[in-house]
Amino acid sequence: MRRFRPTRIVTLLALLLALSAAPAWADATLFIGSTTTPTSRIARGAALGIGLLVVGFEFEYSSTTEDVKSGASSLKIGSANGLLQTPVPILGFQPYVTAGAGIFRERVGTLTDTSIAPNVGGGVKMNLAGPLRLRVDYRAFRLGGGARDSPSHRLYVGLNVKF
Repeated sequence: MRRFRPTRIVTLLALLLALSAAPAWADATLFIGSTTTPTSRIARGAALGIGLLVVGFEFEYSSTTEDVKSGASSLKIGSANGLLQTPVPILGFQPYVTAGAGIFRERVGTLTDTSIAPNVGGGVKMNLAGPLRLRVDYRAFRLGGGARDSPSHRLYVGLNVKF
């Protein structure tokens, strides 16, 4: 007589569940916007994300220019974020909220600071045509270490491609 083996059953159920899961959606965004702290400066960047219905994950890099006249620093941030989003667009709009953390480098003149940068934010992805979407995003970064301008606020508009 065969012996009951719960590990085989659990393994088989996990495999069946994995095979029946909904496909993951990925997207990429190129953006331009403004970091508004302490003065408005151009921010550019890119993001690459993956979503599983309501939960998503994203990696992002952004670079903000220095404003020598006002003494506002340049700011480079790389971060990993989790997203909660609607599973499908509602009337062409897919809202989301996000939180995460990363590393920043702030530079003004010859002074630099590098430390951690937790962030929170949100936005919306709007259908344009086919896989193309417009993305509007707001983030607030709490810059650690000896950062001069924390929290740092950023607002951007980007072209998003879903694949």
